[in-house]
Amino acid sequence: MKIYLTVVLRTKEAYRDQVKKTLQEMVRLTRLEPAAELYNLHQGIEDPNVFTFYEIWKDQAGLDAHNAQPYIKDFGPKYGVFLQEEPTLIKTVMI
Repeated sequence: MKIYLTVVLRTKEAYRDQVKKTLQEMVRLTRLEPAAELYNLHQGIEDPNVFTFYEIWKDQAGLDAHNAQPYIKDFGPKYGVFLQEEPTLIKTVMI
C-alpha cells in the first residue's frame, strides 16, 4: 500500500538559507531511493520560513528504509535547533 506523507517544517529566519540548502540536498538524495515515487519540497509564499515536503512512497518498508538513511536520521540532531518547533507530520493513504 502506498504511503502519502506531508511534512511541514518552520525554520528560524536566521537559519532559513542554511536549512533550505540542506533540505534541497535531502531531496536530491531521496529521489535516488527506489521506493520514493514523489519527493517534492515547497517553500511558503506568505512565510518563507515554512517548508513543506509532499511525498509518495511505494510502501511502508520503503518509507522505513528512507527514515534509516543517515541524511534523514541526522537532520533532527543537527538542525533541530534551527527550527521554530517540531515538524508536523501527516501520514495518509489514498481512499
